[in-house]
Amino acid sequence: MRSPEESAAADAVVCEGLVRLFGERRALDGLDLRVGAGETLLVTGGNGAGKTTLLRVLATVLRPNGGTAAVWGHELPREAQAVRPTVGYVGHEPLVYPALTAQENLELYAALHDVNGSRVAEALQLVGLERRAGDRTAELSRGMRQRLALARAWLHGPSLLLLDEPTAGLDAEGRDVLRALLAGREGAAVIATHEPEWFDGLATGAVRMEQGRAAA
Repeated sequence: MRSPEESAAADAVVCEGLVRLFGERRALDGLDLRVGAGETLLVTGGNGAGKTTLLRVLATVLRPNGGTAAVWGHELPREAQAVRPTVGYVGHEPLVYPALTAQENLELYAALHDVNGSRVAEALQLVGLERRAGDRTAELSRGMRQRLALARAWLHGPSLLLLDEPTAGLDAEGRDVLRALLAGREGAAVIATHEPEWFDGLATGAVRMEQGRAAA
């Protein structure tokens, strides 16, 4: 395992020849990718190109079948435990607990990451949900649940954000929240999106994926 000094100097993401299989289908087929410490990379491409699979591998949700992947110098999956506290992940679905309130969802996540509870109120305010803090998540709109997922991803101060179609389901106010969150943070981000033009002024680069690889 790398020392803290070595990890601090590492790129946020390095993938070399990355492979992920689903049966005989190669969702990632020898992907090479590098994201620097302060970069925000957009990943574009059609449905089935491998964007979601890439983010799930980097978020330690899926294990690669070949090649190498590293986050902040920590090799996956061997050092997944060291990677998880550094990553904030928002997938296609918000994946919040519907029976819990917005505040309870974040309090649970804060406890899992040993985060001071005072961050919960700050996170709710950041995404404009402070007035809905006591409402059960099942009563919130799709866009509000997406905002709650963004708050959860931000809560523990990750140095790498992994966002899968984060504009989906967001109204104008929600998109303003997303833009402010991205503009006001440090660290790196990898964002899979069908709306790359929306991120003008926020992204530092882009790569298009086709059939599990970065297109030339």
